[in-house]
Amino acid sequence: MNPAELTARTALSLIHARELSPVELAEACIVRTEAVNPAVNAICAWNPEMVLDAAREAEASLIRGASGRLIGLPIGVKDMIDVAGLPTTYGSELFADNLAKRDDPIVAGLKAEGAIMFGKTNCPEWSAGANTRNRVYGTTGNPYDPSKSAAGSSGGSAVALATGMVPLATGSDTGGSLRNPAAFCGVVGFRPSPGVVPGETRGIASQWLSTSGPMARSVDDVALMLDIMARPDRRDPFTSPVRDPIGYSAPGRADPSRLRIAATEDFGFAPVEGIVRRAFRKALASIPLEIEQAHPDCRGADRIFAVLRAVQFLGQHHDQVRDHPDMVGPNVRDNVQEGLGYSALDVARALTDQGDYYRRWQVWFEDHDLLLAPAVAISPRDWHELYPTRIDEIATESYYHWLACAYAATLSGHPCITIPCGLDETGLPFGLQLIGRRGADRALLAMAATFETIIAGLPDLRTPRPDISKLKSRPPLAEAPGFLDL
Repeated sequence: MNPAELTARTALSLIHARELSPVELAEACIVRTEAVNPAVNAICAWNPEMVLDAAREAEASLIRGASGRLIGLPIGVKDMIDVAGLPTTYGSELFADNLAKRDDPIVAGLKAEGAIMFGKTNCPEWSAGANTRNRVYGTTGNPYDPSKSAAGSSGGSAVALATGMVPLATGSDTGGSLRNPAAFCGVVGFRPSPGVVPGETRGIASQWLSTSGPMARSVDDVALMLDIMARPDRRDPFTSPVRDPIGYSAPGRADPSRLRIAATEDFGFAPVEGIVRRAFRKALASIPLEIEQAHPDCRGADRIFAVLRAVQFLGQHHDQVRDHPDMVGPNVRDNVQEGLGYSALDVARALTDQGDYYRRWQVWFEDHDLLLAPAVAISPRDWHELYPTRIDEIATESYYHWLACAYAATLSGHPCITIPCGLDETGLPFGLQLIGRRGADRALLAMAATFETIIAGLPDLRTPRPDISKLKSRPPLAEAPGFLDL
């Protein structure tokens, strides 16, 4: 097998057995990226020589007896956090020339375990939006059909994983930014409970809407990466001051016969496309487990998320919009304008209502272990459509309304994971979202690994890998009309 297509754990095993060198793995990922990235534009900034230098150092460390938990593994880093020596643009024209001088703590932690920072992965401007497009690096295309959206905002990471450019990647999630691209691209994205992965870049430190998390091609690889990303950090008010002694790298498997599982197509309020509903029903009908149709009380989710999201963007980006309106894209600009329209009472009520929302979810999960739902409300669409204005016959209320299946869980603070679950009727990937109890991240990983195994045994629900040979022969995405437009 081409080393670029190995899972992270398999590659690690071969590296430690001296059957694969870090340099060989890095070279395979570089060759794959040079061949495929022009068609999909997932890696937006990288330095192959820097990658090879790091791989040679990893190889030398192994000879000296080093045993880092990620030694020699190339990792894609979403262009929202710093990697020293590479640009950090946030997808913003205002930061197009910003060269990082230090490593973000997440990156530093990964490097400390021997990982190689392979390159930056593309994202929308300030991660605003679930279609990976910006005016700095352009559009990222879906690996199954580059004319379609890769979703977002961690779209570059998802595509890099799906096409074998890297075995692991970082992502972040507010309204599904880890889960949506994982669903569109046939990979795994994990949103942890607040505080598990501390972050310096969260817009409002006392709000849990945003968090970083791992992405990979398997649940076990996500667990491996989470174990390094999860750490105490007093700079994050949600963090635990003491590291979990068990960790996350070996979550095991859950006994499905003992799980109390519920499922919902729409949480009772989300606009969900018929294509997605049918794919979800097909999955439930195929999975041989007892599954109840139920969901928590999600009253007020749209309003709570709208207000808190807008206020977060207002606090972070008001001055940019005021001072440089022509250099700020429509999603960021619209969020700021929306935030300006809310009163102090609107914000106070949203915060209070989120507390009530959270408590209703805790009551519901007293009688359930796991909630299944679609990860995203639509099948991948043409990337020229910045966001869907209609879902079947329903007009969307905002550019993020189609993310309701994701932010329903975000508001609760519960951990969630998207795993591949076959193809929908258009031939594009369908992602199954699993939501666990608050703080039960390890248990959720075990349940997700169990579902991954079940799905692997069901031919109708398996997700094929993208056709690399077809991607190699496609014209560069940068030649497509509208590539840099918003």
